[in-house]
Amino acid sequence: MKIEQIYTGCLAQGAYYIESDGEAAVIDPLREVQPYIEKAERRNAKIKYVFETHFHADFVSGHVDLAKKTGAEIVYGPTGMKLGFDAHVAKDGEEFQIGKAKIKLIHTPGHTMESSCYLLFNEEGKAEAIFTGDTLFIGDVGRPDLAQKVIADLTQDILAGHLYESLRNKIMPLSDDLIVYPAHGAGSACGKNMSKETSDTLGNQKKTNYALQEMTKEQFIKEVITGLTPPPAYFPQNVMMNIEGYDSIDAVLERGVKPLSPAEFEAAANETGALILDTRAPQVFAQGFVPNSINIGIDGSFAVWVGAMIPDLKQEILVVAEQGREEEVITRLARVGYDFAIGYLDGGMEAWKNSGNEVDQIQSISADELAQKQAEDPGINILDVRKESEFLSEHVENAENAPLDYINESMLKIDKDKTYFVHCAGGYRSMVFNSILRARGYDNLIDVKGGFKDIKESEKFKVTDYVCPTTLL
Repeated sequence: MKIEQIYTGCLAQGAYYIESDGEAAVIDPLREVQPYIEKAERRNAKIKYVFETHFHADFVSGHVDLAKKTGAEIVYGPTGMKLGFDAHVAKDGEEFQIGKAKIKLIHTPGHTMESSCYLLFNEEGKAEAIFTGDTLFIGDVGRPDLAQKVIADLTQDILAGHLYESLRNKIMPLSDDLIVYPAHGAGSACGKNMSKETSDTLGNQKKTNYALQEMTKEQFIKEVITGLTPPPAYFPQNVMMNIEGYDSIDAVLERGVKPLSPAEFEAAANETGALILDTRAPQVFAQGFVPNSINIGIDGSFAVWVGAMIPDLKQEILVVAEQGREEEVITRLARVGYDFAIGYLDGGMEAWKNSGNEVDQIQSISADELAQKQAEDPGINILDVRKESEFLSEHVENAENAPLDYINESMLKIDKDKTYFVHCAGGYRSMVFNSILRARGYDNLIDVKGGFKDIKESEKFKVTDYVCPTTLL
């Protein structure tokens, strides 16, 4: 029997490939399904099942395409939702044979009402692993406030109560030597304080995970909902795509992987109202970019920030990317439901400059240069765009917090006529923030490269005493 965790860093997401005696199953696949198909073909295996732990909010699953391309059966836990594709809605305790191995569905409502875990029995009949989706993470449990955005009569308290019962009645009685394989790790917005580890024994989680300690249901509900912040706006839209279905990834790539000359690119921008998304590294972007484009670097938490910054999944997008990475960008947009990329700048910024087109820039300074400016004028405006939890944990004295996560509210704190020095933790988010506001007419924002890390290490600033954060959201 083979178990493989396929972890995707930018989504902090784990998909799983399980194989026994020529048959395979995939749990929570990504949108681009060809790698799973090729893996099975290399091993002369047939993908029999696509198991979904729940209707995902933070990414669009590849269940529909994978089933169409392989003939595999899609399996969900108990749900009354009307699906836009053929699927088997399983009963609690239902078992599925994969070669000589077996998977048992365990219905564990709480994160969402259909949330289910999959208990894997090896070829000798011993329970070996459990795939917990967003029910149980390493060090955390799934947040219970997402399904209420889709089903109106649910509340986070009701869902947290279900989660308490699911964990204690369905998961904790299982054997300590089971390996727990969750759907996410640190960096996902589906939990508030996840570990960087992506697997563990259930026994160790019983000892170390705060949510599995002895407490009343009321205490559990309070613990689980404390520290939650509003989820990204794209989450409910991704849920509906996962329920109703979506365009094939092949159609998305055919539409988006379209080279446009600088003249064609400019015409498309003017004629369609498309958003220009520049995915190069922040400091490369700062040195020269197409006017009114926004920067979300492909080498950061790209999909998460695209979802947080672009409210409409149907927004047409024109891509500027490093040469050779255009298809990667369009694929990663599709992972979170942005299916309407309509082309990319052929030849990149070099071609744009060589065509004599206008180029914009964002001023970026070092922490040492910022210290010099503060020495000359102690009243300068320092804007910290990290999450509120990060800011409260530690920040530059007299800095103002304007979280990127809630940019429309944060921009209300800014006076267009004043100069602001903008930083985040390391320089990625501050450039996202600066580029979006510059496209909206805010021309007096100066980026601090290296972010709070460089600011603190310079030892030239007064920084508040460190307080351990209660949430990473």
